[in-house]
Amino acid sequence: MADLFELTHEAIAGLGVELVDVERAPRGLLRVTIDRPEGVSIDDCERVSRHLSRVFEVEDIDYNRLEVGSPGVDRPLKTRADFFRFAGERVEVRLRVAVDNRKVFTGVLSAPDSPSSEAANPDVFGLEYQDDRGEVHVLNFVFDDVDRAKLDPILDFKGKKR
Repeated sequence: MADLFELTHEAIAGLGVELVDVERAPRGLLRVTIDRPEGVSIDDCERVSRHLSRVFEVEDIDYNRLEVGSPGVDRPLKTRADFFRFAGERVEVRLRVAVDNRKVFTGVLSAPDSPSSEAANPDVFGLEYQDDRGEVHVLNFVFDDVDRAKLDPILDFKGKKR
């Protein structure tokens, strides 16, 4: 699967989109998730789909159906670069090891001003969250502490009343 991710990443490198995920689903479905800072359009999905269909045929990748789409509002954060890109946004983070008997935290993500280039000195991210009593806390963690993370925006479906 890592080879398929890498192949897909290389194949779409020049198309102006970012590869978020490649997933094999039941019945031969191959699901590719892409993103762009300004959002993904149907034209982006169509262009990537056509391009990958040709690449996968040449590379003899076995699948029955290819689905290319955007990550949606609850986009997963999979790389260190994602944590820098989405600093200041509301996220949900699930840690590998519990902190104060809790693994899942939701709050506003903060990141250092610039990424650390030293492996011995990892980047420390912050998450400002409220506990059950409404008190504000900051959880500090490094990327390797994270089991999984995703955006967690507050959506308002009420809109304006007319």
